[in-house]
Amino acid sequence: MHIGETNLTKHDIYLFNEGRHFHIYNMLGAQRPKDGREGVHFAVWAPNAKKVSVIGDFNGWDPDRHDLHPVESSGIWAGMVPEAKLGDVYKYYVRSHHNDHVEQKADPVGFCTECPPKSASVVWDLSYDWNDGEWMEARKTFDPQRKPVSIYEMHLGSWKRRGEDEDYRSLSYHEIADELIPYLKEMNYTHVEFMPVMEHPFYGSWGYQVTGYFAPTRRYGDPQLLMELIDRLHQEGIGVILDWVPSHFPTDGHGLGFFDGTHLYEHSDPRKGFHPDWSSWIFNYGRDEVRSFLISSAMFWLEKYHVDGLRVDGVASIIYLDYSRQDGEWIPNQYGGNENLEALRFLRELNETVYAHFPGIQMIAEESTAWPMVSKPTSIGGLGFGMKWDMGWMHDTLEYFRKEPIHRKYHQNDITFRSIYQFHENFVLSLSHDEVVHGKGSLMEKMPGDDWQRFANLRCLYAYMYAQSGKKLLFMGGDYGQWEEWKHDQSLNWHQLDYAPHQQIQRCMQDLNAVYRDERAMHELDFESRGFEWIDASDYESSVLSFVRKPIGGQEMILCAFNFTPVLREGYRIGAPMPGEWVEIFNSDSENYGGGDNLNGIKETSIGEHHGRPQYLDLTLPPLGATFLKWKSE
Repeated sequence: MHIGETNLTKHDIYLFNEGRHFHIYNMLGAQRPKDGREGVHFAVWAPNAKKVSVIGDFNGWDPDRHDLHPVESSGIWAGMVPEAKLGDVYKYYVRSHHNDHVEQKADPVGFCTECPPKSASVVWDLSYDWNDGEWMEARKTFDPQRKPVSIYEMHLGSWKRRGEDEDYRSLSYHEIADELIPYLKEMNYTHVEFMPVMEHPFYGSWGYQVTGYFAPTRRYGDPQLLMELIDRLHQEGIGVILDWVPSHFPTDGHGLGFFDGTHLYEHSDPRKGFHPDWSSWIFNYGRDEVRSFLISSAMFWLEKYHVDGLRVDGVASIIYLDYSRQDGEWIPNQYGGNENLEALRFLRELNETVYAHFPGIQMIAEESTAWPMVSKPTSIGGLGFGMKWDMGWMHDTLEYFRKEPIHRKYHQNDITFRSIYQFHENFVLSLSHDEVVHGKGSLMEKMPGDDWQRFANLRCLYAYMYAQSGKKLLFMGGDYGQWEEWKHDQSLNWHQLDYAPHQQIQRCMQDLNAVYRDERAMHELDFESRGFEWIDASDYESSVLSFVRKPIGGQEMILCAFNFTPVLREGYRIGAPMPGEWVEIFNSDSENYGGGDNLNGIKETSIGEHHGRPQYLDLTLPPLGATFLKWKSE
């Protein structure tokens, strides 16, 4: 087939084959003809196929009715189906050269799918009248490093469910919008992060086994309903982050694996192409067309769905050739190392591309190792992400809080270790879904002591998280202290909010989000050392920590002090950075939060050297509590 007979151009094909076409969703898949003819133009990359045809509603699923034809030497098969129309269900019938083996494949660039367990693609038009122009214009100059970013992570299918009379079904995108937006505003979150919305055959994968890299799951509605959800969130001033999974894909027969009878999207050598932990295929990042495919997928969600950022899953599994492998199970790179050089090139190109096209968005890496400069620019050797989850902080902090308070003095270094590296990356402090599944228990279950101590510990944990340098992320259910760990096949236990202690935890989180959002000292310099200063990290006998958060210019600083024991400490002396009045703006022991109301109110400094400063404050440190005091400049 000649290019002139297709929707494709020579330039499209050249860029695609070079690995530099980042909008393949405008050329591949099911597209309306550009010349205005009736029907649908289909195009799919299958360079090693013997025969490719389109089967679907329009031809009775007959593989001999609508053959596609190779487009010169591009590896793309294309053709017109005059009978096809919007809403038609279809697949590609792919016959390989290997024993004439046949597979029926969903469209890799399909915009819509049937609702699982059905697996076909659906011809779809992505037109939508957006009403978030003010948000999108402001986003162009948005600087996430200087702004508050407090993220509510959630799983769409289990956030809330309808009752017994509706078989406990998940909410639709539209129903989620109606209930989620008021909740996020009430709780003062700045962003919501959806666990993968891309189509996935196995619900129990939570979306991390993706088959539809250009299609939102139909479990909750059609593509326009997801657009409406994002549109409405933007209109209410809430940013949207999507989890995105370029690290691996499932082995389901209708998916990308063995697409044309060969290892097309995945690496052919299982030591590089198969993931032992997840029993899934790993992309071949060295293949030019695969890079076009993946970077186009990222661009697609940012362009067509107006999302404000992508949290990239499993970055460590992408960059290490020996990730979760024993000796002999992996292949060193050309220099003998364990770095996947092709994957590193892909990640850098991915980040350079999306930031160039969409100023103000954010690329966030879930990277669990000490790989250097993950969130630094590619121009200085970094991977080019904007932020990185601080997995070390999460692990060390939860391990500390698990311990009975009487033992914490022996583990002071665990809770302070982060200060060694806290500005090496642009960190997001994350207490995510991974910490409350698979028998790990909920955050509340991790806390030691009786019920009062557990609630107090949890409030103290959240206060410590929000006071630390870095952006914030908390998984759904944590913000009201759900007792049970998360289960993806049922609703959160919202009924627990009928009880005062859970209402009080929720009120505490509301206020922490508000303090973080409204106080410049708590977010403006999240990624810079000049925004953080220890007062005292060495009082392990009392298990007390104190530090100062500072805004740009140094004024309006906030002193944060923590007592990790259940002992009330009155008259606890802390060196003050500045003389004068310090006004308490948050205390986790407030009666409003279920505490004992051991408050400080307004405190005046006294003259006298302490902690290396010429003045000090005598504070009340509540049991298992935190207090934030703001300096009242003269």
